[in-house]
Amino acid sequence: MTDQRLDRGKEWLEQLLRLSGFATTVDTQQQEGTTSANYWLTIDPTSLTPAQRELLIGGQGAALDAIQYLANASLNIHVEADLHAGYTIELDGYRQRRAIELKSVADEAANRVRATGQEVVLQPMSSAERRQMHTFFDGDASYSDLATESRGQEPDRRLVVKLAQSPEA
Repeated sequence: MTDQRLDRGKEWLEQLLRLSGFATTVDTQQQEGTTSANYWLTIDPTSLTPAQRELLIGGQGAALDAIQYLANASLNIHVEADLHAGYTIELDGYRQRRAIELKSVADEAANRVRATGQEVVLQPMSSAERRQMHTFFDGDASYSDLATESRGQEPDRRLVVKLAQSPEA
């Protein structure tokens, strides 16, 4: 049995791409091991030129983030909260490569905080990447001595990593 939310996501993204002039298809996958419905919608890069791929990803993933935001907002509108789904839009392995980079940033920040006892303020990143960083810190026992928060206003909103038992916590 297929999940209708997954099918809706695929149809929505394929239509968006088609209306935007990109002749390609979308592969789907349900993310395992999560308590809520999370789906990966992967744009097939084989029929896209390198310039089209670059355009769809955008500088620092901004275009891909925008498409992902639209997908989540559009596909969950008028849907009961307990039936909401999360959609991750992927192209050319960008999200996977970026997740590895972000994990490295998280590890470096954790090491600096532990070495100095001082909080570390990271460079500005998109809300999706900040959420991913919060998830790294919240979901990994090796970070249990650390806490995160977001500070500032878009587009200069930053993730702060600090000791969980610090006076500011």
